[in-house]
Amino acid sequence: MIEIPSDLNPDLVPLAWLLGNWAGAGVTDFPGAEKANFGQEVSFTHDGRDFIEYRSYTWVLDAEGNKVKPLETESGFWRVDKNRQVEVVMVRDDGVVEVWYGELADKKPQIDLATDAVARTAASGPYTGGKRLYGYVKGDLMWVGEKQTPEIPLRPYMSAQLKKVVTPEEVADMARNLGDLPDDGIAFFK
Repeated sequence: MIEIPSDLNPDLVPLAWLLGNWAGAGVTDFPGAEKANFGQEVSFTHDGRDFIEYRSYTWVLDAEGNKVKPLETESGFWRVDKNRQVEVVMVRDDGVVEVWYGELADKKPQIDLATDAVARTAASGPYTGGKRLYGYVKGDLMWVGEKQTPEIPLRPYMSAQLKKVVTPEEVADMARNLGDLPDDGIAFFK
């Protein structure tokens, strides 16, 4: 279920489905880099202003699902205008800063983004742009990223399926707000 916080800036309501903490796993595969499964934690938060703050941490997983080493870290800010156009400013730990533009899909929680500007430090690898697709599918956050370099045309390189994370504080809030449940628990569903 998608909840809209009462203190959310009204301009951000179309992005409310992103809000929260998410965790899951995915795959990464791009020429010149190690193909791997990865774990990911993502947070989309707000403070009442007209943007959503974004943070993502990924790490390589071994065959048993254990953390092996860090993969990528990103952070940024997401905005949406009255015409459902989305803009994202993002910085990555490898020395890349990006400006993304895209739009919300009509009548479904999905965002299609493409880079408009890319700035790189001397230490970052070759990179000229990308595309991303984010969607809310059956309660999960799904995404796929594409990238290109001067030598490699645009192609998928990462994708993941993330589940909403419930914190201990959220569990306590739920418990306080349960009200009167029937003793057997079954009558609640009748």
